[in-house]
Amino acid sequence: MAGGGVKDPGKNRLRLFTAPVHRRRKRLSVLLSPSLRAEHGVKSLPVRSGDTVVVRRGEWMLQEGKVLRVDTERGLVFVDNIKQERADGREVHIPLRPENLMITKLDMDDEWRKRIIERRGYRAKV
Repeated sequence: MAGGGVKDPGKNRLRLFTAPVHRRRKRLSVLLSPSLRAEHGVKSLPVRSGDTVVVRRGEWMLQEGKVLRVDTERGLVFVDNIKQERADGREVHIPLRPENLMITKLDMDDEWRKRIIERRGYRAKV
């Protein structure tokens, strides 16, 4: 096969769940808002804690909040404003899938992330 893909769904799932951390991290990429896309020239980036995201689909659609935690093991993102009350009265954060999110504000404290944007952005290629 040219693309290195596997047709068997079981093998695809096996590769998904036994993937190394660096590949799991890439799978947690989230779309950037149109303004950020125009500014940086990048369509999507792996989400990190500290980013501000808006939910694009589901029950919490159009809710915005900061990313508290990114669970690379399960491939889920936890946002501070999105909580649900349990039967015992405790409030718990709802895990969201990254494909249902959009980054509206990037946390640019990390030098590595700045380098990634410089390398991948269209300004670097022009």
